[in-house]
Amino acid sequence: MNDKFFELKKEKQDRMINAAMKVFAMQGYKHASTDDIVKEAGISKGLLFHYFESKLGAYEFIYEYSVRYMVLELSTMVSKSETNLIEVMKQTEFARMHAMREYPYMQQFLNRAMSEDVGEALLATEETRSILEQEYNRIRSQIHFTGFPSGVDGRKLYKMMDYTIKGLLTERFMENSFQPEMFYEEVLEYLDMMKHLVVR
Repeated sequence: MNDKFFELKKEKQDRMINAAMKVFAMQGYKHASTDDIVKEAGISKGLLFHYFESKLGAYEFIYEYSVRYMVLELSTMVSKSETNLIEVMKQTEFARMHAMREYPYMQQFLNRAMSEDVGEALLATEETRSILEQEYNRIRSQIHFTGFPSGVDGRKLYKMMDYTIKGLLTERFMENSFQPEMFYEEVLEYLDMMKHLVVR
């Protein structure tokens, strides 16, 4: 990665970052093409390769950028003293929403990257991958998965809601109707409904 990328105006940086995030999020590493990225960003292929050298270079940069950005949002906005499952999830989703105001495809890209199976992409992001995992492990470790009605497993409830939120996000993108604030409000409705159903 050419350090001069960060000397570009922020608007141009973000345009390139958002374009790459969108293409990788919607197509995955294997099917994403640099032609699609430059078209989305409105730049020349020469400029893309000047800063990132290759598709793999762009993917590695976008992944590291997304992880570090998201970890910063989560560490800032998820209270380390909060132990309630629903409240922790609300704060987590607020942090994600805040990130997606600037980079709409960031969470979808990170979700897609979790199921990435191309060897070179996995190898290039292996070190950074653990940073995000550690942050989510930290958040999960502070939750008290107790106090639910008999027969309700708090950890399974957490996993079920996580899958639901990921599915909603994918659905909104497929419908081309994603708006960060509206999505956050929709997620809150699901979390509040779950709270009324199972939390004493």
